[in-house]
Amino acid sequence: MYTDITKLRISIDASIQDAIGQMESSRIGIVLVIDENEKLLGTITDGDLRRAFLQNTDSSESVQILLDNKLDTDYATPLTGNINDSSQHLFDILINNNIRHLPLVDSDNKVIALATLDDWASETVPPLQALIMAGGRGTRLSPLTDSLPKPMLPIGDKPLMEILIEQLRESQITKVNVSVFHEPQKITSHFGNGDEFGVDIKYVTEERPLGTAGSLKQMDTIQEPILVINGDILTQVNFKSMADFHQDHKCEMTVAVIKSTFEVPYGVIETTGETVNKLIEKPCIEYFINAGIYIIEPTVLDIIPENEKCDMTDVIQSLLDQNRPIVAFPVSEYWQDIGQPLDYEKAQEQIKTWKNKE
Repeated sequence: MYTDITKLRISIDASIQDAIGQMESSRIGIVLVIDENEKLLGTITDGDLRRAFLQNTDSSESVQILLDNKLDTDYATPLTGNINDSSQHLFDILINNNIRHLPLVDSDNKVIALATLDDWASETVPPLQALIMAGGRGTRLSPLTDSLPKPMLPIGDKPLMEILIEQLRESQITKVNVSVFHEPQKITSHFGNGDEFGVDIKYVTEERPLGTAGSLKQMDTIQEPILVINGDILTQVNFKSMADFHQDHKCEMTVAVIKSTFEVPYGVIETTGETVNKLIEKPCIEYFINAGIYIIEPTVLDIIPENEKCDMTDVIQSLLDQNRPIVAFPVSEYWQDIGQPLDYEKAQEQIKTWKNKE
């Protein structure tokens, strides 16, 4: 019943980049740091890695840094269960301590397996539905989008939005809403009610463009968090990890962000008044950009006006103005916004590498 840890074990000398590689390979959300005797030294979760990413931690550093970050927290010493404990007892430990992974040890305290909430999937899948924003005209990709919605552009052998819906289904997100405006019949005729794709699709038809958030107000009564994603994105973002991150931080909105680097093409002079203090030749500036993927709580809908154009940037600013909690979810996985012809070409090349790994 429990998860094999063969591909989850990592040594204390391993780098953070090694941990990222194992995390992406297993897609379980945790790696186990063990010593030479297979004793557990600590755990590194998906959230630990993303927080380190936000703090600009060097990925070539040892995972010891991530364990040190936990020394003054409740997670300094990881909880464990015994491999011989009953299933109910292990489930109780997970629920009572609000954790998703529980390393299992034997009588010699050696790590043998891993219990996860997914082992009780029917009891623990969080309520979450999705909204795919698919109504834009995609004018920068004309003439490809003159008579075809941008999310329906073929990437490899299927429409971009079909790839996205498959990823949602694999993340156990099966309630999918799709906002449509430009050439809506091209989308509705392909996907129908979603049965053929393993999801339940409902359409939100805009009579006029309502922006990247306006259609949220036109959905049926919403009682659970909503994953909102632009329909022109090709990505391998782990939606389950993002949902867990959102839940852990108890915020009203989570915004996926991508680290971007801009190289200033000139030497930069720093001054105090007329005095030159420093010269930096062609510096690189790093910043986080909006990735067009969000999770919002139903309480956020009170910000969005009825039948008026409203963008997610407006929602974010309103929440900030009201001091309501927003967190950033750093994306380390592949992400490509398909806004221009060159982006579309990149996506076509990328999908070939995905197929080669299947």
